[in-house]
Amino acid sequence: MTYLNATPVLRVSDYQRAKAFYMDVLGFDVVNEAGEPVTGFGIFVAGGARVFLHSWEGPEAAWDGWRGYFYCPDLDAMIAKLTTLQQPFKGPETTFYNMREIEVTDPDGNVLCFGQDA
Repeated sequence: MTYLNATPVLRVSDYQRAKAFYMDVLGFDVVNEAGEPVTGFGIFVAGGARVFLHSWEGPEAAWDGWRGYFYCPDLDAMIAKLTTLQQPFKGPETTFYNMREIEVTDPDGNVLCFGQDA
């Protein structure tokens, strides 16, 4: 079986707050939203990356890993933007699998990894 791509679906507690973070901090554009008025689902794109945000309440199993991995062509530019916006991030670190990566946590605690070839 072959797949062309995968899209993370991230759970958010406040759709409008998450929308602002993904657009203003991470540079995504909204391409579609559900609801009349918007009730809490959107499809966002930035370059070749896509993410779905879904407003959700209630329990979820504990998970402390990444919710999404995004290949980034210019990690230094991403770091500069995050620094200018005073957005905390972890890294950069060079991994054993030859990637240079940073981690950014969104307002709902979703940990996102951004990496480029080392």
